[in-house]
Amino acid sequence: MNKYYKAYLPYLFMLPALILLGVFFFLPFFDTLLLSFKDFSTDIYNPSWVGFDNYLKILSSPEFYEVIKNTFVFLFAVVPILVILPLIVAVFINQKIRGITLYKVLIYLPVVVSIVVVAIAFKWLYAWQGILNYFLELLHLSPLGWLTDTNLAIFSVAIVTIYKGIGYYMMIYLAALMGVPKELYEACEIDGAGILKKHLTVTVPHLMPTIALVATISSISALKVFVEIYVMTKGGPLNSTKTIVYYIYERAFENLDLSMAAAASVVLLIIVMGFSVINLLFFEGKRYRV
Repeated sequence: MNKYYKAYLPYLFMLPALILLGVFFFLPFFDTLLLSFKDFSTDIYNPSWVGFDNYLKILSSPEFYEVIKNTFVFLFAVVPILVILPLIVAVFINQKIRGITLYKVLIYLPVVVSIVVVAIAFKWLYAWQGILNYFLELLHLSPLGWLTDTNLAIFSVAIVTIYKGIGYYMMIYLAALMGVPKELYEACEIDGAGILKKHLTVTVPHLMPTIALVATISSISALKVFVEIYVMTKGGPLNSTKTIVYYIYERAFENLDLSMAAAASVVLLIIVMGFSVINLLFFEGKRYRV
């Protein structure tokens, strides 16, 4: 009896997590997958089975490709900065300087503030008569349509995401920096290495798994961005900031097109899984090679 108890004990500890995953991930996922093969346009209570027609409609929709383009523009605008800038901040914050705790709190403060509050605050900053355009006028420059210019709006929203994420990823890097042996830095200093070379040869290689983690998390977050878009632009102007998650929301809750929204959700899941695999292979490819 004791032998079987020890064999199944790890599974008992895993059981609560498996139940939560089953209820909040696997069941909704399979339900969404099932919905994507049905058509709710004629009867929302008795949908008809249409197979892959919803996916074919999505893949032939110009609007969907524009949404995908906006999503990837947002992704490539946000992720590189959120991978590199918090690492640089963490390296500086990791030094022994006076008032370091205060600096950590100030940098991390945006993380604990609601994203809705931050988005509303930035919306005021971006207003035509807001603070940013006021400073541009002081410099005798023309005011910008931060949220009304189709070429500028998505990058204005990206700044909000970057502002919210720097402190969060900085703390992840700080935790990883504590595990880097101090002796390696001392050896670099003895060899006459400068600050930049010291961190490129010691910090970056040791933090590569953490960099992979940050790249993966920030990529997934960028692909799933919604609140900033909803509060600041509603997908405008002219759909220039409409990302795939906002497209799913619009289809499901504004157009009541549940089947197309479900199909788009499955496509989003495939894209997220693909980017996760790419990030892991790019940063930690050696670990997964046979």
